[in-house]
Amino acid sequence: MEKTTSIAHLAALDELLRLEQQYEEAVYNRSLSADNISGRTNEADCKYPIAISGSGYNALNQLILTVVYETEGDELENDFEPGQPVVFFYLSMEDNEVKELPYTCFVDSYKEGVLQIQLPNMSALKSLQDRSDLSLLGIRVAIDDTSYRVMHESLHAAMHSDNEKFVRLRETLIGNLRPRFRQLPPIDFPWLNDRQNHAVRKVVAAADVAIVHGPPGTGKTTTLVEAIIETLQRETQVLVCAPSNAAVDWISEQLSKRSVPVLRIGNPLKMSDEMLSCSYERRYADHPDYPELWQIRKNLREGFIDKHPYGKKEAIRRLRKRQIELEIKINADLFEQARVVSCTLIGSAYHIMEHRHFSTLFIDEAAQALEPACWAAILKADRVILSGDHCQLPPTVKCVEAARKGLSDTLMQHVVRTKRECVTLLDTQYRMHKDIMAFPSRWFYHGSLKAAPEVADRLVHFLDTPLTWIDTGNRNAQTENGERKNRIGSISNSEEAKLVVHTLRDYVDMIGLERIVADGVDFGIISPYRAQVRMIRRLLKMQRFYRRIRGQVSVHTVDGFQGQERDVIVISMVRDNEKGEIGFLGDLRRMNVAITRARMKLIVIGNSETLSKHKFYHALFEHFEQVGQVLTATEDTTGTQEEPRRLSEN
Repeated sequence: MEKTTSIAHLAALDELLRLEQQYEEAVYNRSLSADNISGRTNEADCKYPIAISGSGYNALNQLILTVVYETEGDELENDFEPGQPVVFFYLSMEDNEVKELPYTCFVDSYKEGVLQIQLPNMSALKSLQDRSDLSLLGIRVAIDDTSYRVMHESLHAAMHSDNEKFVRLRETLIGNLRPRFRQLPPIDFPWLNDRQNHAVRKVVAAADVAIVHGPPGTGKTTTLVEAIIETLQRETQVLVCAPSNAAVDWISEQLSKRSVPVLRIGNPLKMSDEMLSCSYERRYADHPDYPELWQIRKNLREGFIDKHPYGKKEAIRRLRKRQIELEIKINADLFEQARVVSCTLIGSAYHIMEHRHFSTLFIDEAAQALEPACWAAILKADRVILSGDHCQLPPTVKCVEAARKGLSDTLMQHVVRTKRECVTLLDTQYRMHKDIMAFPSRWFYHGSLKAAPEVADRLVHFLDTPLTWIDTGNRNAQTENGERKNRIGSISNSEEAKLVVHTLRDYVDMIGLERIVADGVDFGIISPYRAQVRMIRRLLKMQRFYRRIRGQVSVHTVDGFQGQERDVIVISMVRDNEKGEIGFLGDLRRMNVAITRARMKLIVIGNSETLSKHKFYHALFEHFEQVGQVLTATEDTTGTQEEPRRLSEN
C-alpha cells in the first residue's frame, strides 16, 4: 500500500509537470505574432527590435555576437542570464509572420541594452549578417527542454527503482515510513546558538532525512555549512545542490572560505566569478595531464599523425586509446580530490555525474525547488538534508491549473507537514529589530522567533521608530487617484509612487544626508508590481536630491530582493480600490519576504481600507497601530519635484 501511494504521488507529479510544459510551450508559441511583437523591448524574456553591433571571440575562443536594443533604463527581472538558451526571430515581410532562425544560441553576458550571444558556428553568423532588414530582428529566451526531460526521466526512475536503499528513502520522504535517527556522541559548536547546534546534531544523526528550517536572518547558511563540514568528518564526499545557480554558488563560496575542496559542476557561463576556479572545466584544464590530452585531440582533429611503424591506422587507434585513458584519469582525479560536489538539481543529471552516488545529499533553498527537480538529485543519495523556508517565496509555476493541483507544493513542505520529527526550526534571528520581526513571527512561525540582543533594539537613529505605515486611503478618496493596469496586466499607482519618493526624502532629511552617506545606510524600495517599480525608478532619477546616495538606494520587486536585506525598507503596496481586490498581494509568502528584508526601519505605504479587507493586512495594520506609528497622507502629499510632502498623525 505504501509503495502504491508513493508511486501514485510521483505519477501525479509527472502529469502536472507535463501540464506545465504544455502551458509554457503554448504561451511561447503564441507570445510573438505580427500583431503583438511591437513594444517588447523591455520584456524580461524578449528583446525587439535589436541591432547587431559586432562579432568576435571570447577568452574560450567561442564565436560571440554583440546585439544592442533600446531601453529606457528601467529593466527589472531579466531572463537573459549567462548560459541561457536563446533564439533569434524576424518578421517576414512576405507573409507578415514571425519566424525563428533554425538554431539555438546561448547568452554569454548581459548588461542593460547590450547582449553578448554565443553562436554555434560561422554559418549562424552569416545568416544573421545577410539579413536584408536587421531592424526586424529580435531575440527571445528559448524553452529549456533539457530541464523538463531531466525531471520527467527522474520521476520515472524514482517510480520504477527496485534499489532497496532508494525505495526506503522514497517511502520515508513521500510514503508512510517514519524517519530513523542514529545515536551519536553530543556535538557542540560554541559559535552556534542552541537551535543551530541542535540542527547540526539532527543532520548528522539522520539516517534518512532531516530539515533545517531557517526563517529570515536566522543563520541558515551558517548552520548548513557547519552541518556539511561535520558530515565530512564521517563521510568522504557529499553532494550539495540547490534549485538555482546563484544559490549553488553562494553555499559553495561559503564552503570554499572554510577551505573545503569544492568541485562545481555546471555551465561556467552560469557560475559566479568566485566559483569559476572551482569549476569542473577550469580544474580539468589545470590538470597536469591536460597538455598531453590537448595535443592528442589536436593531432586527431587535424589529422596530423606522426609516422608509426605499424601505419597510420594503428597510430590513430593508439592515440584514441591514450585519449580515453587520460580523460578517465583526469575525471577520476577531479572527483577524488573534491570533498564537496556542487551543482543545481538539474545539473546532478549532467553526463559527468552519471553513475556517481553519494551517502548524503544537501539541498539548499529546498522550499524554492520544484519537487520533480529534487528527485534528479535524490536518486544519487542514501539520505537527504533539506534546508530552506517554505514560508517565503515558492517555486515558479506558470500554469495556474498545475499550481492549484499541487505542482507548486514542494517536497520540503510535504516532509514538514508529515514528518515533524525531522524538522529543526532556527528561532533566533540576527537581522531585524524586534518590532519588525514580531508580526511575521506570529503569522508565519507560530510566534517562535526571537531577536538576538545585538539587533533587538537597533535603529537608524535613537529617536526613530522601527515601523511606520503611511495610509493613502483619505488622499485617494479626495483626489480620485489610485491603481491603474497597463497593457500587459501589471498594476501601478502614480500618486503612491510619488509619495514613496518624497517619503524617502523626508526620512533622509530627518536622519541627515551627511550621516546617511557617512554611515552607509542603505535603502530598499519594494513593490510586488513591475510597473510600479519602473515608475518609482524614473521618479528617483528625476530628483537631484538622490544623486549622492544613488548607490545606497535599490528598487525592485519582491522576487528581486529575495535573499537580501537593507537598513531601511519602503514597501509600495499599490492596490487601491473599493472592492478590496489585492490580487498578487494575496500570496502572503511574498509579503513575508518583503517585510523581513528590513533591519532597522520598515515603512509601508498603502491604502488601509483596501488592504484591511484581507485578514492578514488587517492584522498587519493593527500591528503598526499598536507598536509603530500610522501617518495619513494629506491631499497634497506628493508636492512638486523638489517639494517635501506633508503628513499628519493618524
